[in-house]
Amino acid sequence: MNGQNRKDIKPGITVEIVLKADQKTGKRTTGVVKDILTNSPFHPHGIKVRLTDGKVGRVQLVCEG
Repeated sequence: MNGQNRKDIKPGITVEIVLKADQKTGKRTTGVVKDILTNSPFHPHGIKVRLTDGKVGRVQLVCEG
């Protein structure tokens, strides 16, 4: 799943995100979702989440769910 739909993302699942600082390179960071920060049901650039380690970025890939 590509991380554009809020319904696909739940706290506790593993995802790959792109941090704001890495948007130009597209470098991905893997982590576990702590909070979902986007309120809308869909976002074309990916749903914004906070990982358990505190990093914030947009979901590019849902690894498990």
